[in-house]
Amino acid sequence: MPQPLEDFVQTTVQSLQSPELDDLLLKLITGEDGLDRVILRPRVQKPGLAFAGYYEYIKQWRVQIIGESETKYLQSLPPRLREKRVRDVAALDVSCFIVTKGITPLEEFRHECEKRSVPLFSTPAMSSTTITRCTYFLEETMAPRVTMHSGLLDVYGIGVLLLGDSGIGKSECALDLVYRGHRLIADDMVIIRRHPNDVLLGYSNDLLRHHMELRGIGIIDIKDLFGVASTRDVKPIDLVVKLEKWIEGTEYDRLGIAGETFELLGVAKPYVRLPVASGRNLALLVEIAARNHLMKLQGYDSARAFTQRIDQQIALQGGTASNSLPAVNPAEAVSSERRSAHTRQMMNPDILNRVRRQR
Repeated sequence: MPQPLEDFVQTTVQSLQSPELDDLLLKLITGEDGLDRVILRPRVQKPGLAFAGYYEYIKQWRVQIIGESETKYLQSLPPRLREKRVRDVAALDVSCFIVTKGITPLEEFRHECEKRSVPLFSTPAMSSTTITRCTYFLEETMAPRVTMHSGLLDVYGIGVLLLGDSGIGKSECALDLVYRGHRLIADDMVIIRRHPNDVLLGYSNDLLRHHMELRGIGIIDIKDLFGVASTRDVKPIDLVVKLEKWIEGTEYDRLGIAGETFELLGVAKPYVRLPVASGRNLALLVEIAARNHLMKLQGYDSARAFTQRIDQQIALQGGTASNSLPAVNPAEAVSSERRSAHTRQMMNPDILNRVRRQR
């Protein structure tokens, strides 16, 4: 049994019979005993080069698409060579075969797939459509995922993941943000999937979608209370905000240039810690954090710009102080030294006592 890859969640050929792929009208021709064969990669493959004898081209445990060009090429081969190529390809570690455009599979193919318990499907859809639909479905099904006790909102177009201990006020903060016109994706339980190009998508549990629990009030339906524009079903995660209980003496970022990150499924996202204390407007602070993140995405970091201005001012003042000293006139320097020497002489204790006796 092949080992699952770290990048994807392992699935089986049987998942292709999901209602989500009903539009392909997939029909199992043979190989029912092999429906438990694994699929380790969401990308499908066309085995055209393998039929030409280049077997290294076949990637292990992927769905193989056989279209009109592959079928006609096999039909052009001598019977014995065709039988050998089909036998060699079917013996490789493939997940299954899907014959497109309603083409009747070659008899050699049916025989080898039945013999080796390799599922063989047929679909009336075009090869391009089958590839697109299967790839999208497998990427959704096999995407690495994690479920977190948190909330997810769309704030100014930024996907904000709210973290914090139970009872700290995540739901109340989320409700205040919805009241301000922002959109709720999930409350209390967020399902996060990592898609290609390290995109993290957050979803809600189907049973809890659009609902929120408020202690003292109970379960409320955000969609019914605030309208359809107050919710979304999915949102990419751009920023992680953690609500923490304010502890006296704890160090928090005062300038905003530390640049902390929070790792989710191997992907680092900007991270902000907000201490929770009496009188702090958390919804407003989350809004400001989202606005500030938007400015950074546009290339402007207010904290770094502020520190740069401070550094420039210090450098300017230092240069002004050194340059503002007047040039020393040699004659004035000699005169000043003489006056200083005369003053030191007049302040000599012996001279002061003699002057007092004379008076």
